[in-house]
Amino acid sequence: MAAGEETLSGVGQQTESIGEGAKASSTVNVGEVERWASAIGGGALAIYGITRGSLGGIALALVGAALVQRGYSGHCNLYEAIGYNSAGDSSLRNSENVSVPAERGIKVEKSVMIKRRPEELYRFWRNFENLPRFMNHLEAVHVNGPERSHWVAKGPAGKSVEWDAEIYNEKEGELIAWRTLEGSEVASAGSVRFEPAAGGTLVRVTLKYDPPGGKLGAFVARLFGENPARQIEEDLGRFKQLMETGEAASQSSGRGASAGR
Repeated sequence: MAAGEETLSGVGQQTESIGEGAKASSTVNVGEVERWASAIGGGALAIYGITRGSLGGIALALVGAALVQRGYSGHCNLYEAIGYNSAGDSSLRNSENVSVPAERGIKVEKSVMIKRRPEELYRFWRNFENLPRFMNHLEAVHVNGPERSHWVAKGPAGKSVEWDAEIYNEKEGELIAWRTLEGSEVASAGSVRFEPAAGGTLVRVTLKYDPPGGKLGAFVARLFGENPARQIEEDLGRFKQLMETGEAASQSSGRGASAGR
C-alpha cells in the first residue's frame, strides 16, 4: 500500500472512531446547516491535506477529519463548554410560532421531580403571575388575557427588561408552550411539560432565547455569573420546594420573605 493510501486509511479509521464515540456519548448541539458545512468543508480539507503528502498535510487532514466528525455527530465541544446549542428543539424548531430561528440563540433544558399531581402543578404554573414567586430573575408578570401576558425581568446593570408573550400551544394538565411577541426586547420561546411519574410528576422545562448581543453577549454575561442553565435549575428547585412545602427558598433578590405568599 502506498504511503498516501496508508495516511488516508489512518485518517479514515480515526474519523470513524471519533464519530462513533461522539455519537454514543454526546448530545447534538450543532444545527443542520452547520453540520453540512462542517462535513463538506472538512472532507475537502482532509483530501487536500492528504494530497500534500507532508507532515503539514497530515495536520490539515486531521483538522478536516475533526470537522467531518463534527458534521457527522452534530456535537461541538466548544459549544458544550460555553453552553451554546444551535440545533434547536423539536418542540420549538421549524414552527411559525417560534420567536428564535433554529440556527440562533441559546437553548436550555432542565427537569425536576415533584411530589404533586400534574394537574395541580399545571394550574399553578398556568397562572403566570405566580412565576415570580420562584423565578429569581422575574420581577413581575401581568396576565392581560387568556393567552397574553407582560413580563418584567431583571436586566444588566440593575435595569429591567420587559416583553410581551403569548401561549401558542397548550394541553390542559400536560403542556404549556409560549413565545415572545414581535418587538420584545428579548426573543424567546419555551415550554413546560408535566409528565406523570411514580410518586409524583416530572416537570420538564425547555427554553430557547436570543439575548441582546447574541451568543457572544450571552457568553460574556455567563462569565460574569449569568448562567441560564443554572438559573433555571435553581428556579425549578424553588418551584419544587414551594409546591411540596408551601414555601420557596429565600432568593438573593430579597423577595424570599414573600416567596410563599
